[in-house]
Formats: sequence, structure tokens, C-alpha cells
Amino acid sequence: MEEKPDAGALSPEQQEKLRQFKIKTRMANEMYLRAHPEVEMLTSDFLRDVFLKRPTDIRQFAADYFSDPDLPAKIGFRVEENAAVNI
Repeated sequence: MEEKPDAGALSPEQQEKLRQFKIKTRMANEMYLRAHPEVEMLTSDFLRDVFLKRPTDIRQFAADYFSDPDLPAKIGFRVEENAAVNI
């Protein structure tokens, strides 16, 4: 029985272009995250609260967490605190 070529498969050239795109995207993402430490603080604090409180309605919990008017100040404080520790 003869195998049919996979019409959806990428050619070697396409695979290389995709690989390069993935590398560039990861590098750009890493540079962005290094320039914005508040993103890591925001996600780690959110996940810490999720694991500690284990809410039954995660969507409502997330909505409440991210719409908290004090959140920018809290995250800003944590970023400054973390920066002071790393000096």
C-alpha cells in the first residue's frame, strides 16, 4: 500500500521559517517581561491567591481580583519591594 503525502505537512523551508519565528517571538516576549516586572508580580500574586483561597467560582474570583481598584498600588509596591531586595 502506497502512502499518500501529507498535504498539511510543512516543507523544510516552512519548518525553518516557523522555527525562526518562534525564536524571535520568545526573545521578544522575554525582553518585554524583563522590562515589565509587574507582569510577573501580577500573575504570581494572582496564582498564589488562587492556590491559597481555592475559589469555587474561578471566573468571578479572577474578575474581582483584576478589577480591584487597589491592584495597581499593590503590584507597584511589590515590584518596588522586590527591586529593593535584589539590590
